Amino acid sequence: MVRAAILPAVGAPLEIREIVLPEPGPGRVRVRLAAAGVCHSDLSLTNGTMRVPVPAVLGHEGAGTVVSVGEGVTHVAPGDGVVLNWAPSCGQCHHCGIGEVWLCANALTGVGAVYARDDRGADLHPGLNVAAFAEETVVAANCVLPAPAGIPLAEAALLGCAVLTGYGAVHHSAQVRPGESVAVFGVGGVGLAALQGARIAGAGPLIAVDVSPAKEELARAAGATDFVLASETTAKQIRALTGGHGADVAIECVGRAETIRTAWESTRRGGRATVVGIGGKEQQVSFHALEIFHFARTLTGCVYGNTDPARDLPVLAEHALAGRLDLAGLVTDRIGLEGIPAAFDAMLAGKGGRSLVVF
Repeated sequence: MVRAAILPAVGAPLEIREIVLPEPGPGRVRVRLAAAGVCHSDLSLTNGTMRVPVPAVLGHEGAGTVVSVGEGVTHVAPGDGVVLNWAPSCGQCHHCGIGEVWLCANALTGVGAVYARDDRGADLHPGLNVAAFAEETVVAANCVLPAPAGIPLAEAALLGCAVLTGYGAVHHSAQVRPGESVAVFGVGGVGLAALQGARIAGAGPLIAVDVSPAKEELARAAGATDFVLASETTAKQIRALTGGHGADVAIECVGRAETIRTAWESTRRGGRATVVGIGGKEQQVSFHALEIFHFARTLTGCVYGNTDPARDLPVLAEHALAGRLDLAGLVTDRIGLEGIPAAFDAMLAGKGGRSLVVF
């Protein structure tokens, strides 16, 4: 038996209990977790903004060591370090066929399966495929990727979501070019990764926007040249910092209607706004037809940074090993399983960067 954080029902508090994992069957891998990041998507699962079958073990950003493998698994072996991939592509659907693996139609089919049982005998589902809020997990073989050599496993966990998403939003979705001005809204784990990604892209100025003044130090350490405290005048302040035009690119990492609207308004005519944050259906954003014509801006969604983890992990590892990408700088709190509810509270309060569960 291993300890895990269980979501018994939507809206219910997490319960730290023991669970029983099966031995990995064909095409399955058992992993002992080194660390798991606490992401806003996990919070969205607890409050029902995103839906998965419950009871479930949440956690989708993690890395660890292979304990055992089932029949047919050849790309990893016991003792190997691995990064968990919560949205594996099937390689067969329409989106995979046209190279949009981040939109794979079958990426989350595993969440409906029973993967373990709790200490009371109840069936458990793997929140977002990988159930990383546990000392160990059993996942499909395509949910593990070899961990990059030379990067501590605890920090490699961040590559599984925050860094892929933030870096990918900049490089793949917004396609930021050297010398472009970038405004990043929301300085959490993904926002910090986006700032680092924009710095790596050679962009500037880099403007960080957040509701908390305490985030300024984190933002500047990630590469921000300017920090704007979110208010009714945010768009005006960003225009003042960009020669009166507005930012070339805005990256929205919050998922709130007013923030999306402000990100749009903060970009120049012909600018680009990329929405990374996940909001609920009640978050309605309005535009009138004349402004769409006049400003000629582009507003786009972004799923998992529009990344292909198998392609992008080696690139991120190269940046990290060369010192261009600071993984440890994204982490503001190292906690145990019992610290996850407090990490959720900190997210809601707009505090900190990434909380990392270290086993």
